[in-house]
Amino acid sequence: MNLLAIETATEACSVALIHGEELIARSEIAPRRHTELVLPMADELLAEAGIGRHALDAIAVGRGPGAFTGVRLGVSLAQGMALALDLPVVTISSLAALALEAPEEAGTAILAVIDARMGEIYAASYRRDDNGGLLALDEERICTAETLELPAAAAWQVVGSGWATYAPTISQRLSGALHSADGLRYPQAAHVAELARREFRAGHALAPEHALPVYLRDKVALTLVEQGRG
Repeated sequence: MNLLAIETATEACSVALIHGEELIARSEIAPRRHTELVLPMADELLAEAGIGRHALDAIAVGRGPGAFTGVRLGVSLAQGMALALDLPVVTISSLAALALEAPEEAGTAILAVIDARMGEIYAASYRRDDNGGLLALDEERICTAETLELPAAAAWQVVGSGWATYAPTISQRLSGALHSADGLRYPQAAHVAELARREFRAGHALAPEHALPVYLRDKVALTLVEQGRG
């Protein structure tokens, strides 16, 4: 199959292409440059694989949560490309994609945590299954690091920018030993593609108009009063 994946929910802008059994990707940490980078990245991958857009079977996208503008951009691009090419869309949680950035280690739970700004984090917990996929241990949500509630697990791996910002507090919320932690990891289109291939084969692709972003937060900015400027 040929599947193009986009992930722009955080500071990382990435695109990946599954072409047959091969996966190739481009990624760059480029805050505020996603709009200018994502389509050229896609064109580079298609050219490298030697196929055109009309050879694609589906478009996949990280649906969030993450930065409002980044999530909106990724989903809008995926919808636009899918509509133009008459293709289905597979939406993947950006937290699930982030979880696959954790080292492969049997028996550990994975906490994917993104700094949501405004004193909050996006978080979800997972465990790897026997086939290289993920099993969700709880629901993705937005909360403060102080109120983060996690399922019981003997060992944890933590990935994502939330750890970089709130490591001391999050470490106190873990129910078991901390095996690894990396606050410099971001959701990547390569993992979106891997998860989307499974979803596509399971028949979970959507019509473009049904591919919706997940923000988790309705409010995307502090008022002047809340910033202490009112």
